[in-house]
This record gives sequence, structure tokens and C-alpha cells, in this order.
Amino acid sequence: MPRQSSSPKQRHRQYRVSIGAVTLLIASLYTGNELFGQEATVTFQLTSPAFADGADIPLNYTCEGQDVSPPLTWSGAPAGTKSLALIVDDPDAPDPARPRMTWVHWVLYDLPASSTALAEAVDAAKLPPGTKPGLNDWKKLGYGGPCPPTGRHRYFHKLYALDVLLPNLRRPTKAALEAAMKGHILGEAHLMGTYQKKR
Repeated sequence: MPRQSSSPKQRHRQYRVSIGAVTLLIASLYTGNELFGQEATVTFQLTSPAFADGADIPLNYTCEGQDVSPPLTWSGAPAGTKSLALIVDDPDAPDPARPRMTWVHWVLYDLPASSTALAEAVDAAKLPPGTKPGLNDWKKLGYGGPCPPTGRHRYFHKLYALDVLLPNLRRPTKAALEAAMKGHILGEAHLMGTYQKKR
């Protein structure tokens, strides 16, 4: 028996089904998921057990306290990460109502790709093996805590996953480190805390 041709209505339905399947496939590619509900890839995240993102930074980590570095933890570094770099800065200096500069509080680079944390009050001797420090805006190596002259400032902790192990940059500033990282950043993780002086 000869095959009956489909009606215009049936052909329209088949066309819509085909378009729907293609749309679903494209959506899965854009979101990084496979079809049939598999979980998304873990996101690169930076957190602290001392304060939540957007919350107040405890006094101990500021110039009014012990001025030691806060504990930081991270996870989900992208595949191919060879090293990590950390920059902590304040874009609200000197006055958040009239900011004129970004003040740099901490610069680290060549943290091992296998590392997942920095302990509280970490110093040069306790950094993960191979980690190198850079200069903050006090022209010192290591951490300098929040010490805003006026108002409530934001402090951005930015962790970069790099596809290279950087050469010895010899006490780099933030600008020098950013120049060296250019073209090598696989991902970024951010944690922001705020602080206003108590007295």
C-alpha cells in the first residue's frame, strides 16, 4: 500500500517538535549542562569562615584590632589551573562619598593550584609552598587591614585562577601583577566585606 503523505497540520507539528529539540540542545550547550538534568559544573568560589559576602569584617582583621589577615577558603578552581593569585583592595578611598583611588591591602601570587585555604594571621613563613608576596599601598609586603579614614568602605578579596606559574616578579605592585596575569586568567572568585571605624 502506498505511504500516505502527512497533512499540513501533521507536518507543522513535526516541525515544531524538531525546533524544540534543537532549542533544548543549544540551551544545554550554553549552560554547560548535558541533557536529561545532570548537575552543573561547580562554580569557583571564595569564602571566609570569619565573615559572609557583603557583611562586616570583624575588628580583629583591621587596624583597630590585631590587623591580621582573615582566614580564606576556596573551591572549584577551573580545569587547567596552574597557580592562583590574590588581590585585596578598597575602591572607596579615601571617602566612599568621593572616592579618588583604589587602596591595595594585600597581594599574593603563585599560590599552588592544589591549595584551598589561607589560615588566619598567615605570615610569609606559613604561606602555601611557593607563594610569593607583593607590595600593598603602604609599600610593605603582606597584609594590611582595613583602616578607612571616613565612612564605610568595601574590601574586595579577588582570587584569580591562572593557566601558568608566574615567574618571580620581585615584590610586584597590584598593577605589575595584573599586567603579568593578562591573558592567563581562567576564572575569578570574589568575596567582599565592609568596614567602618568604631572610634
